[in-house]
Amino acid sequence: MSGKKILMITGDFTEDYETMVPFQALQAVGHTVHAVCPDKKAGDTVATAIHDFEGDQTYSEKPGHRFALNADFEGINPADYDALVVPGGRAPEYLRLNKDVQKLVRHFFETNKPVAAICHGAQLLAAAGVLEGRKCSAYPACQPEVELAGGTFAGIEVDQAVTDANLVTAPAWPAHPAWLAQFFKLLEQ
Repeated sequence: MSGKKILMITGDFTEDYETMVPFQALQAVGHTVHAVCPDKKAGDTVATAIHDFEGDQTYSEKPGHRFALNADFEGINPADYDALVVPGGRAPEYLRLNKDVQKLVRHFFETNKPVAAICHGAQLLAAAGVLEGRKCSAYPACQPEVELAGGTFAGIEVDQAVTDANLVTAPAWPAHPAWLAQFFKLLEQ
């Protein structure tokens, strides 16, 4: 697999595993990953949160690690990247309000580049207007947003993933093996 240049858009209270695992796994197989956040620079950090499934009606949330960004958001040119990763957690909730972030996300769909989104990452995809006619998995609480954005919600098991053209999505971090395997296949094309 030849190394690709991948953009990861993240932010404060991103889900810890959904940020760190793909960031490290993609690098481990030879890709370059630039993790960025609006209003932050390389070397700055974002707070992460650990979401767990402990038998309650929704996930629990605990403090995670600090995740160090390795690129500046300002001046990012999406044309310089081969693919996009959108982690979940609470970050997509506020990132989706940023018009520059929405524009970056749209670029990857307009140019048919691989996109991997997990959990609440679908909130950012919905706000960017890229789910029309797409099958998209996400954390189940995001189903209304996927459908209101014109997408078809894929209600799959928490450890599964689904690919629709250039988009691979999954409900949450237990799907990392399936989600990353499907994303790797897209990156090889």
